[in-house]
Amino acid sequence: MDSVEKGSATSVSNPRGRPSRGRPPKLQRNSRGGQGRGVEKPPHLAALILARGGSKGIPLKNIKHLAGVPLIGWVLRAALDSGVFQSVWVSTDHDEIENVAKQFGAQVHRRSSEASKDSATSLDAIIEFLNYHNEVDIIGNIQATSPCLHPTDLQKVAEMIREEGYDSVFSVVRRHQFRWSEIQKGVREVTEPLNLNPAKRPRRQDWDGELYENGSFYFAKRHLIEMGYLQGGKMAYYEMRAEHSVDIDVDIDWPIAEQRVLRFGYFGKEKLKEIKLLVCNIDGCLTNGHIYVSGDQKEIISYDVKDAIGINLLKKSGIEVRLISERACSKQTLSSLKLDCKMEVSVSDKLAIVDEWRKEMGLCWKEVAYLGNEVSDEECLKRVGLSGVPADACSSAQKAVGYICKCNGGRGAIREFAEHIFLLMEKVNNSCQK
Repeated sequence: MDSVEKGSATSVSNPRGRPSRGRPPKLQRNSRGGQGRGVEKPPHLAALILARGGSKGIPLKNIKHLAGVPLIGWVLRAALDSGVFQSVWVSTDHDEIENVAKQFGAQVHRRSSEASKDSATSLDAIIEFLNYHNEVDIIGNIQATSPCLHPTDLQKVAEMIREEGYDSVFSVVRRHQFRWSEIQKGVREVTEPLNLNPAKRPRRQDWDGELYENGSFYFAKRHLIEMGYLQGGKMAYYEMRAEHSVDIDVDIDWPIAEQRVLRFGYFGKEKLKEIKLLVCNIDGCLTNGHIYVSGDQKEIISYDVKDAIGINLLKKSGIEVRLISERACSKQTLSSLKLDCKMEVSVSDKLAIVDEWRKEMGLCWKEVAYLGNEVSDEECLKRVGLSGVPADACSSAQKAVGYICKCNGGRGAIREFAEHIFLLMEKVNNSCQK
């Protein structure tokens, strides 16, 4: 995450030095942010996600997969689905981050080398962006490291800026933590309470707690930023729910962060439905794609026992599992795997077969999951409610899915995807009980 420079609410100093690029001529703006004269336009609110390629902690952390989705993809999905931004941008200096940003539907601003240095602040990068985008009146600086951000949070903040007249709004989380002063040799030899009376320690339910910045987002009007501030003017905070306040910079344990995201993250506009059918491509998903031929010309394939266990767990939970292949696999060979799954081979149109199975079971597409790895799987991956690919799937298949496994095909990808399904189904069941 780029470091955030926090401004003061009470004083204004000279703006920080400009980036090395020259600034394009400023267009004449009316009082509401429209350019030129005539009909007034509403102020242009732009989401801006800062994502440098250089991360000293985790290389290319911003696009590392978290719960099967590039980290930056979680906030981009929330920003785009919120519907409150006239434009959504990613400011980066790295080609791979640019590709991922465009894949999710964002526009890309290629930042300068000056604004990409370790010493550069978020404010430096934001000012550089504004130098090249005179149409923007308000910036919603969203941190790429906040994967549990929801569109409703952004919608409420946009309303505070546009309707309630705030100049800047930033996110906070409420914490119930007692603070103590630091012991310093020769200065302070004993500690003292800072926010409690030890003789009357309050119960959690009797104490409102305190508000802390969680770094999820900082909204500010252009004039503040141009004076060198992200917080100032008529200021307000927006309190996020504690379960949505996940910061990867703090949650160093990536698996723990993944569990939080799977439980509390935002997965899209359409509500998740309970999965009733999983269709899995045989070649490259159940197997690693390698085919062995015996001396008597019989085909031999191998699979991972973990995947067989995953299939059995799915079936025990009431999820039908079916196998599909465009290749003329030997059904006799596949039946010897004793997976007890219905299968279809020599398939030229996988979508047609999956659609046939769906109708046969009386399911909607949202109740179908698909694990594929090839170009021939793309249409199925795009159509189903839950899609996944192994880590070594082709690039076009990876672009079509919502979950990319850590495991390769034939090396535990099915078991991993099964675990993902179980976690999401727990999320569905919990939401139904509320």
